[in-house]
Amino acid sequence: MSDAKHSNPVEIEIAEPSSLNEQAAAALVIAGALVAVADRRVSPVERDEVIRFIRDRGLAPHIDDERLLAMFDALAERLEEPDFANVVIETLRPVADLSLSAHLVELSERVAAADEDVDPHEVQAIKLLRLLTLTLPRAKQVAPGAVRADRRTAAEE
Repeated sequence: MSDAKHSNPVEIEIAEPSSLNEQAAAALVIAGALVAVADRRVSPVERDEVIRFIRDRGLAPHIDDERLLAMFDALAERLEEPDFANVVIETLRPVADLSLSAHLVELSERVAAADEDVDPHEVQAIKLLRLLTLTLPRAKQVAPGAVRADRRTAAEE
């Protein structure tokens, strides 16, 4: 594996998604991948459950299945690295303000049950995901007047 791949917590194609839709899809995929790799064996049925969940709920309608599968494979591979927690946090952070928490937890639970064998490590991964969805920093709300004042100050300088 190249150094460029490891210099960024998430691969370039996922770290800089072009839209909020893609960021949300990556967050959903990381939730499923986290549970899938927790027992150290990613089952095809777990991978399929991630895609099925996203499709059934219409959560990423503009992203095709091939792209979602590629995201899953890339993120699952990255989650096997020592810095896996950073990968999860950096993937979830951009969508912390969206109401995805319930979907993330439900998806993780469905992936754990998909292979009909819920491993204790998968349960720990779900608990970690629940904790992260509660504690990730939210984007600051900026009052419209504050933005105009900042622009005026910048223009005067």
